Amino acid sequence: MYAPIQSVKVFERVAEQIEKRILNGELRNGDRLPTERELAEQFRVSRTGVREAMKILAQKGLVDMRPGRGTIVIDGAREAMQNSIDLLMKMKLGEVGGSDNLVEVRAILEVEIAGLAAARATEKEIAAMREAIRLMDESMSDADSFITADNVFHEALARATQNALIFTLIHSIVHLLSEQRKQIFAVEGGPQRGQLHHKRILECVIRRDPEAARVAMGSHLWQVREDVNAAGTQKNQ
Repeated sequence: MYAPIQSVKVFERVAEQIEKRILNGELRNGDRLPTERELAEQFRVSRTGVREAMKILAQKGLVDMRPGRGTIVIDGAREAMQNSIDLLMKMKLGEVGGSDNLVEVRAILEVEIAGLAAARATEKEIAAMREAIRLMDESMSDADSFITADNVFHEALARATQNALIFTLIHSIVHLLSEQRKQIFAVEGGPQRGQLHHKRILECVIRRDPEAARVAMGSHLWQVREDVNAAGTQKNQ
């Protein structure tokens, strides 16, 4: 059986054309679109059609409609992904094994991230990792500062892959990672153990040893799993 053919509405065609120009790089983050009247004239459609097209693009996180300032192209993909994944994971983390699932996701992503970072990191990203480790060393009694620096360390690793999609994936779950890191911080010796692993990972990156970096990250995530389980036991006592 074939699905009935449905006519495409004019405003959908307008949205498709603008979306295509954004996705292929003709329109970039921060660019201002022509006014509603100008677009209506260019597309030869009504201003209502243009308005509806802008709503579609705004819902997709591609433009920001600012009263009095016009319509601006934005990079809303990361925020949209973060919100979607964040909501999904919050729902799933409450289920049995939810924390273990997050560690598994990290193992799938971050072990290879460490390997790629060791092969591709620039001095700028290595400097960011060094600074994050320094801040963590100074924040052993300050959970918020320690966790912020911990996030920076892992995001610098992701940036060091030179793959924007990988960084976006890691950034999209940073709130979840922060919650997990709060659990670990509350476990006796948790921050100190984490720091030992962070320093080993950085050493591997500096030596440009991808395989050793993967092993070091795998060991770190094993420690994370153990400390998360200890936090759960501690909470239930």
